[in-house]
Amino acid sequence: MALSVQNVWLIAALPLLAAGIGAITPRTGRGLASGAAIAAMALAFVLSCGALVTALADPAAHLTANFAWFDLGNGSLRLGWLLDPLTAFMCVMVTFVALLIFIFSLGYMHEDANAKQFFCFLSLFASAMLGVLIANSLLLLFISWELVGLASYLLIGFWFHKPEAAAAAKKAFITTRIGDLGLLIGMLWLYDSTGSLLFYDGGNGVLEPKVLGALAAHTALGGLALSTVIGLLIFCGAVGKSGQFPLHVWLPDAMEGPTPVSALIHAATMVAAGVFLIARVYPLMMADQVLASAPLHALTVVAFVGAITALLGALIAVGQNDIKRILAFSTVSQLGYMMLALGVGSWVAAIFHLLTHAFFKALLFLGAGSVIHAAHHEQDIRSLGGLRGPMKTTFATFAIGMMALSGVPFLFSGFWSKEGILHSAHEWEVSHLPLYAGLAAVVLTAFYMTRLVAEAFFGKARSESASHAHESPATMTIPLVLLAICAVALGFLGTPAFPWLQARLLGENEVHGHSLLEGGGLMMLSIVLVALGIGAGWALYGLRPREKASTVDPLAARFPGVIAFLGARMKFDELYAATVFKLNAALATFSDVLDRFVWDGAVRFLARLGEFAGIVNRDADEDGLNAGFDAGSEGIRDAGKAYSQAQTGDAHGYLRVMAIGFVVLVLILMLGGRR
Repeated sequence: MALSVQNVWLIAALPLLAAGIGAITPRTGRGLASGAAIAAMALAFVLSCGALVTALADPAAHLTANFAWFDLGNGSLRLGWLLDPLTAFMCVMVTFVALLIFIFSLGYMHEDANAKQFFCFLSLFASAMLGVLIANSLLLLFISWELVGLASYLLIGFWFHKPEAAAAAKKAFITTRIGDLGLLIGMLWLYDSTGSLLFYDGGNGVLEPKVLGALAAHTALGGLALSTVIGLLIFCGAVGKSGQFPLHVWLPDAMEGPTPVSALIHAATMVAAGVFLIARVYPLMMADQVLASAPLHALTVVAFVGAITALLGALIAVGQNDIKRILAFSTVSQLGYMMLALGVGSWVAAIFHLLTHAFFKALLFLGAGSVIHAAHHEQDIRSLGGLRGPMKTTFATFAIGMMALSGVPFLFSGFWSKEGILHSAHEWEVSHLPLYAGLAAVVLTAFYMTRLVAEAFFGKARSESASHAHESPATMTIPLVLLAICAVALGFLGTPAFPWLQARLLGENEVHGHSLLEGGGLMMLSIVLVALGIGAGWALYGLRPREKASTVDPLAARFPGVIAFLGARMKFDELYAATVFKLNAALATFSDVLDRFVWDGAVRFLARLGEFAGIVNRDADEDGLNAGFDAGSEGIRDAGKAYSQAQTGDAHGYLRVMAIGFVVLVLILMLGGRR
């Protein structure tokens, strides 16, 4: 069943409808809310598959359905839907993973009194994310983007009675807004320069050659091409949403939300939105590549930010003990890999890794949720242990996710997608530093994931909670099994020998594979590094399992300062508190003083001056002008009255007055003549 581009909006509308149903459902109606959410997501998955069929019929086409939203001056502001392989693959992945997370939530949130509200928020989140994917307008994408931020705030702070959850929700919301401000400025600048925000519009879209050429040819700040400046501003939004350095600090704290939220945010949806955004506007990001004399290319910044983030996240994960925080920093690292791939010129490798990562990271988070649920909300891996026996399904699926994330060859999807990124970085002519950062992260990823599995599942139970753990119900284990299958199978759609997925993303109908021996040296190096990381992790934590929860970590015993520094997340929060926060507080204090004693004083002075001027004006008006005018008027009125009294109407009287006047006039003339 194919789905036309005119109807692609239904994919996002169905979960939005489910969110509306959940919003008006009474608190006791958790069955209706959860049923509507799962049914809507299942239908959205079916429609996404239909959209994929349509997109693959002509993978090189960008099918659009644009429409006028409202009139603006002499023109109109237009929005639209977009359907191409990138949109279709992302929609299928998001709807399928979200569906499994929704089903998992039935068991995980079974005892929560606000489960109805939880499914309402999940549906709103999924709808907003799907809106980001189907948008053919940067404005529509931005609207959905902000709704994603709102829904994530509601979900991270779902247990708002916990101060940590409320603080984490605010931290995530505010931190991502910093990046979104750059995205908003870039969007406004793009509209001012082109008069449109449509991606594809019959040759006039902002991602089409004519417009891109004009943007690249125009010089903006510091000699940079206008396309570079706008691209970097848009990248700011991706840095915030995808937890890239230096705005990565919100993402680990988001673990305060329920575990299905962690899976939804850190796997397929919110954090992937930034990578998708850069992949969507990739023609804009690389428009300045034709300018050899450009002082800086946008993708160069993307590559180095991604490399720093990949290494940073992996390092910090080594020092964490909370099972969800380890996975959270792992997500930071893997998102860095994706940005690295985008920066070195392979958006296809980035999307391939995004898709594989969505499945195995959702598997790992849901597996962690299964452990937490069974161990009565114990999350410290030092207090777990011995779960391999009572939780066989969870252990087996979690181990598959661990091997996919670590890049174990050749069976697991993470190996193939990671290799695509490393080979792209190896071929980048600008610098090999991102490659070295990626290789270092390979060792660290294999090490901390081996540590996690060894501490949580091997050895003996080290707490009362772990000793009474049991396997989770089928509503939780079935999604784990399905995700584990995908974590293996998806990789075979993008191997070097059969790069079917990459070809479709590039708009090609034919698949051109090559031998695995090409670039085999780098692949062998990667395999050796994975083996080194797993071996070191197993030697430290598997062969000599922890006896008690209080036993000193073997790595911390050897490098206490380093591990403490990593455990404190490299003190980025403290650094920001000592610099950015204090600067913000100082600016706020200065603004308060300025407002109270300068602007307020100036306003009060002007007010008093106005009052004085009013008094002077009133006195001058009332006691001067008005009084003088009134006195003059009174004199004229009195004279008029006196004169009016002379008007008797008696003709004899008038003649007498005239005679007297005549005599007086004659006398005056006579006296004057004698002189």
